[in-house]
Amino acid sequence: QVQLVESGGGLVQPGGSLKLSCAASGITFSMYAMRWFRQPPGKERELVVGISSRGLGTNYADSVKGRFTVSRDNAKNTLYLQMNSLKPDDTAVYYCNVDSWQYRHVWGQGTQVTVSS
Repeated sequence: QVQLVESGGGLVQPGGSLKLSCAASGITFSMYAMRWFRQPPGKERELVVGISSRGLGTNYADSVKGRFTVSRDNAKNTLYLQMNSLKPDDTAVYYCNVDSWQYRHVWGQGTQVTVSS
């Protein structure tokens, strides 16, 4: 059974940083591209970034380019999202997701990121 567990969220002031983690189990993590999504309050879930299975390719949403960095450690079955220069508009619940038709329906509980002074 595929399980995704996000962590690392919290309350941060504008301009601050956070690093999110996503621990995956139940899949051969190194075989799959992964994605980070977020859902701002009252809005639909949106794609933040995707990363290829070996981490050699990434694709960022325009809204986070230059501020967020995705990475992965396939030995630890873990996906990361380093978020710098955070803005109030980054406030959302952040989710990771397996970029595969087999597992796209699998979601974790998410981790709340709140950017506020």
